[in-house]
Amino acid sequence: MKKLLEIQAELKCPKGSLNKFGNYKYRSAEQILESVKPLLAKHGATLILSDSIEQVGNKLFLKATATLKCEGGIAEVLGWAELGEHKGMSSEQCTGTASSYARKYALNGLFLIDETESDPDSKDNTKNTNNPDSISIKKEIEKYKNPEKNEKKPISSEHFQKAIVAIQKRDYSVEELKARFELNELQEKALLLL
Repeated sequence: MKKLLEIQAELKCPKGSLNKFGNYKYRSAEQILESVKPLLAKHGATLILSDSIEQVGNKLFLKATATLKCEGGIAEVLGWAELGEHKGMSSEQCTGTASSYARKYALNGLFLIDETESDPDSKDNTKNTNNPDSISIKKEIEKYKNPEKNEKKPISSEHFQKAIVAIQKRDYSVEELKARFELNELQEKALLLL
């Protein structure tokens, strides 16, 4: 898919928004779309975004699909976000928030937009290491380590869900989770959905 490679190489989408609470820069799905639209027109490509709801265990996830159609074929990438309630938000707003998040990561995957520390756009970002959620998740994960015996221990459903959130926030990786814990069949299937 030569056209996709060209779009990926030409796309520039700096982090144009500032999270005042966490004091870091980020880019939204809307910013990615605005940056990619001229390139789609230039290369005769079509981008389609769609959402669906998937149940994994007792949790609901919004699955976003980013599909690029161009000369040479079709490319498709998925993004996931857990559907949950947020204080002060209607159910529609919660779904919209999950959709924006999942679509952003589907677009990141499709266009090779890096959200990690090695991303040049993130050099000005200050990582909030005092984020209580991040610290709590890391502490919960550390509880299961057993360096003396180097054995994997099972992970509870509650801690597994916290690990999924950490993976989605890019604070933790699937590889780290698999290396440290013995996962059951349902947990393995849930990881395939990420």
